[in-house]
Amino acid sequence: MSVPRSDAFVLFGATGDLAYKQIFPALLALSRRGKLNMPVIGIGRSDLTREQFIARAKESVEQHAQRLSDPDCASIPVDPSEAAAFGKLAKQLHYLSGDYQDASTYQQLSTLLAHAERPLFYLAIPPDMFQVVIEGLKQLGCAQNARVIVEKPFGRDLASAQALHKLLETNLPQSHVFYIDHYLGKEPVQNLLYFRFANAFLQPLWNKDYIANVQITMAEAFGVTKRGRFYDSVGAIRDVIQNHLLQIVALLAMEPPLDNSQDALQDAKLAVFKAMRPISPSETIRGQFHGYREIAGVATDSQVETFAALRLHIDNARWAGVPFHIRAGKQLPVSSTEILLQLKAPSSNLVDSGPNKSPNYLRFRISPDVLISLGTLVKEAGEGMTGHPVELLARRYTCHEMMPYERLLGDAIQGDTTLFTRYECIEAAWRVVAPILDHTVPVYGYPPQSWGPAGALRLTATDGGWHDPVAPLDSEATTASSLTQTKNS
Repeated sequence: MSVPRSDAFVLFGATGDLAYKQIFPALLALSRRGKLNMPVIGIGRSDLTREQFIARAKESVEQHAQRLSDPDCASIPVDPSEAAAFGKLAKQLHYLSGDYQDASTYQQLSTLLAHAERPLFYLAIPPDMFQVVIEGLKQLGCAQNARVIVEKPFGRDLASAQALHKLLETNLPQSHVFYIDHYLGKEPVQNLLYFRFANAFLQPLWNKDYIANVQITMAEAFGVTKRGRFYDSVGAIRDVIQNHLLQIVALLAMEPPLDNSQDALQDAKLAVFKAMRPISPSETIRGQFHGYREIAGVATDSQVETFAALRLHIDNARWAGVPFHIRAGKQLPVSSTEILLQLKAPSSNLVDSGPNKSPNYLRFRISPDVLISLGTLVKEAGEGMTGHPVELLARRYTCHEMMPYERLLGDAIQGDTTLFTRYECIEAAWRVVAPILDHTVPVYGYPPQSWGPAGALRLTATDGGWHDPVAPLDSEATTASSLTQTKNS
C-alpha cells in the first residue's frame, strides 16, 4: 500500500543557523527535482516580511554554492537554471512571524494550512520548545495526519529524551515522527554500509578474531563561530558523539539485517546499541580549546567540552574485547571524519617487516570526500624478507551527490523512515553516554590546532596510538608510513 505524500512543509526555526546553512539549500534541490510541489511556510521570531524572508533564503543558497569544500568541485560552473529554480521555490515560500508560545501564531498557521491535509512540520528549534509547539499544533488541529521531523540532539539526557518521546507518542502516531540525524543521509555513510556487506572478502575479517581495535575521529579545524550560546548548552558529547558517531558505530558493528526492510535495518542497529557498555569516566577525556570562554555567549567559567575522546566496548560475540576509540573536537589540525579498523598483526616467521612495522588496516574517510584505503606491507627490494608500508586507496569526490538534508527531507515527504533513527536507538545511546554527562569527567585545556589534551593519548597507548587524519588534499599521495601514529610522549 502506497504511503501518501505530505502536501505542505512548515519550518519552525526558519531564521536559525540550521535553516540558513542546510535546509534552504535542500529545499532548493528538492524544488529543482520537482519533489517540492507544496507551500513552504517558515515560522520564526524575527520580524521579517515575506520579501525579506525570500531574500534570506536566496542569500543562503548563494552562500551554500560558494562553500563547496573540495577545490575539484569549486571549478564546476553554476547551473544556468539555478536562478529559475530559485524563482520557483520563492513562489512557494511564506513567512509567519510569531512567538511559539502565543496562540495567535497557531491560528495564523491554521489559516495558511487551510488546504493542507498532511503537513510536514520540521522542528529546527531547541528541545525545550518541542512541548510548546506540539501542544500548540494539537490544540488547533494542525497536527492531524501530520508528520513531524525532530532535529537532534533529542533531549539533553535519558530522562529528557523519555519525556519528549512520551509527549510525541501521546500526540502523534509513532510512524509519523521522524528523528533526523543528517549523518545517516550522507552518501559516504551509506557507502560505508554498502561496502561492508557487498564485498565477500570482508566477511571473515569483520570480527574480534582479525580486528584489534576501531578508531573513529571527527575532527573540525574551526571553532564554534557565532554559535557560542548554543554550543555552551550542548558540548561535543551531546552534539556529535551521542548521535552521529554512535550511529556510525552501529553501522560498523551490526549483524547483517534479516532483509532490506526498514524494520530489519533498525532492528540490527538497535541490537548493537543494546550491547554497548555504558562508557566509563575513567576511559573518557574531555577538553576545551584555549580561548573558548572568550567567545560571545559562552560562560566565563564554562566546563563544557569542545573535545572528547573515549573508549567504547560492545559486549557481544562478534566484538567482545575489541575497543572502539572515539574522538571528536573543534579547533583540531584538520577537518575530516575518518574510521580506521586496525587489523591484528599476522603471525609469521617468514617475513620481517623492518623498523617501520605497522599492522594492516582498513581506512574510510567519509568527510569531506569519500576515501577507502587498505594499509599493507610490501617487500623491500633485495635479498631479505623485509617490507615497508604502502597504502592502496580509492577516492571519490562528492560534489555531485545528493545532500543529506535533501535526501532526508525528500524521504520524510514520502513517509519513508529508512534513513531516520528509531527512538529506541536514541534512548539506548543516552544510556551509553549517561555516565560521562554533566561534567562527571574534568575538562582540560588544549591549544587550538592541536589534537586535544595530552591525556587523550593515553586512551590508545596500548593499541599503537591514534591515527591522525591528514589534510584530505595531501592524502592521495600519502603512504602508510606518513600516516603517523601519535605516540604516548
